[in-house]
Amino acid sequence: MFPKAALSNTGIPKVNVAAGASGDEQPEVDVSDEEFLQFDTSRVPVIVTLTKANGSARVRMGATDVIASVKAELGRPNALQPDKGKVVVNVDCSPTAAPMFEGRGGEELSAELSVALQHCLLGGKSGSGAGIDLSSLVVVEGKICWDLYIDGLVVSSDGNLLDALGAAIKAALSNTGIPKVNVAAGASGDEQPEVDVSDEEFLQFDTSRVPVIVTLTKVGRHYIVDATSEEESQMSSAVSISINRQGHILSEQLINTLDSHIAAAEAGEEES
Repeated sequence: MFPKAALSNTGIPKVNVAAGASGDEQPEVDVSDEEFLQFDTSRVPVIVTLTKANGSARVRMGATDVIASVKAELGRPNALQPDKGKVVVNVDCSPTAAPMFEGRGGEELSAELSVALQHCLLGGKSGSGAGIDLSSLVVVEGKICWDLYIDGLVVSSDGNLLDALGAAIKAALSNTGIPKVNVAAGASGDEQPEVDVSDEEFLQFDTSRVPVIVTLTKVGRHYIVDATSEEESQMSSAVSISINRQGHILSEQLINTLDSHIAAAEAGEEES
């Protein structure tokens, strides 16, 4: 168990000190086995270990704090896409980051963020609007490719998680080094070629097409950028837009939580 998580459910037995002791006299104490005080973990840091990551980055936006890491491993291309590598995005909302992340709440949000980020980076099923060129990850077509595992960790949350994770992933990819691979000649047919992966030479990952994500959150009649969790709790809807370096919009995702009472109230204001 992580130290902070272990401390967060640590109960300190309540101690009753008998009155009357004075000077150097040791006071008598009664340690309760029924009453416990909760240990305060508000100032205990979260420790994150990135095991042999090829690239990583940490982004703080206000009180929101996220970490992204990229791990590159050699794999085999999908039979339906022999000329492309693979990218897998996974987000973990740490239960210590916010109470709402405990149990299924954190699992559902982690899954939603993972899908949204995968869509922003890889575009639609056809690959249109992709921020990562999967064909650049192929070493030998149909036989060897790079698999990129992109992991995001929410350390603390105060809103705007998708934008923060998108920025952290782009930064992590920008300092990701892909080891140079030398392929031995002579393999033919279905024979798997031998490869030599360098631990000294690395190729810089191209992030020129990787977008940044900007979310516009509608609160009342106004749209807010970089909304806090308090502002998000009052939102009627939000739209997240992926924009690349050239200013092209690659994807849009609408989050609609419009309450019927809010809609009715706005309609009444327009009529008056």
